[in-house]
Amino acid sequence: QVQLVESGGGLVQAGGSLRLSCAASGGTFNMAWFRQAPGKEREFVAAINWSGGDTYYADSVKGRFTISRHNAKNTLYLQMNRLKPEDTAVYRCAAQALKLTGPYRDWGQGTQVTVSS
Repeated sequence: QVQLVESGGGLVQAGGSLRLSCAASGGTFNMAWFRQAPGKEREFVAAINWSGGDTYYADSVKGRFTISRHNAKNTLYLQMNRLKPEDTAVYRCAAQALKLTGPYRDWGQGTQVTVSS
């Protein structure tokens, strides 16, 4: 099992930016970011394959968010620009899936992102 620890969440005004990080305990595999807002189901945000050569985004974040990874550091990133209040959620990283859209085997605890209007 891969241990995942997210960081980088916080409070930001609409239009601002945040960069999330996810430290993995080791290995190279497909990874992704998901989010869940209060009272809503978990939502796929973005995914990246093991080499970083292939990415996939939800329509709601395409053009605003960028997923990347640094395999030597075992770290996954999510650069979030032009944030909107509807981006407010707990963001969780996930690892190990045969397909970029999942299902994923391992999950982090999450980091809160709050976007004020």
